[in-house]
Amino acid sequence: MTNPTAAMLVIGDEILSGRTRDSNMHYLAGELTRIGIALREARVVADVHEDIVAAVRALSGRYDHLFTSGGIGPTHDDITADAVAEAMGARIGHRADAMALLQAHYDRAGLPFNEARQRMARIPDGATLIDNPVSTAPGFTIGNVHVMAGVPNIFQAMVASVLPRLTGGPPLLSQSLRVDRGEGEIAAPFAALAAEFPDLSMGSYPFIQNGAHGTNLVIRGTDPARVDAAMVRLTQLFG
Repeated sequence: MTNPTAAMLVIGDEILSGRTRDSNMHYLAGELTRIGIALREARVVADVHEDIVAAVRALSGRYDHLFTSGGIGPTHDDITADAVAEAMGARIGHRADAMALLQAHYDRAGLPFNEARQRMARIPDGATLIDNPVSTAPGFTIGNVHVMAGVPNIFQAMVASVLPRLTGGPPLLSQSLRVDRGEGEIAAPFAALAAEFPDLSMGSYPFIQNGAHGTNLVIRGTDPARVDAAMVRLTQLFG
């Protein structure tokens, strides 16, 4: 059985301008690998409504899951919820359960639950809330799209809330071998080995250390026996 697939859509001008470095994709990739969901594509789009709509439609249509990060806060440029609602053909408005969560949160903090903060309770019809134990404002899942905050610790908490709902496949395993040779020297036998094991993914990643060229050869797959067998052959070739 083929492992489920996923994509990630990172939303925000601050990522594209270089002001903020995205760490959420790296975190999500590791968590999905752990539960056997293959992250196949990642995109970054600006805070432009029509661009978000187009990207959500394209990615949610191609993969089993789409995870988004960014653009669900209280300010005017937080437009992700509206764009996702349009992409999924859903109406959007203030949801009573989200309003109640946020009202209680701001009451405890002694802060006004003003109009800006109420924006975070706008949820598409038919969506399921994603718990946010860090700052309360929820994300949501609609169809196969999981909409989450961009702040890394909140994103990570939301991922932890979503993953138990998802069905993965066998964990994606990897083993590697460091070879103190350049890619050009090992390319042909490594390609031949990859052809012997078409069910596995093999990649080469060059490095330069102390002026010397080398390559890390990585084998990935879901069958431990096949990965081990390929590693034995790899070691025979280059060990």
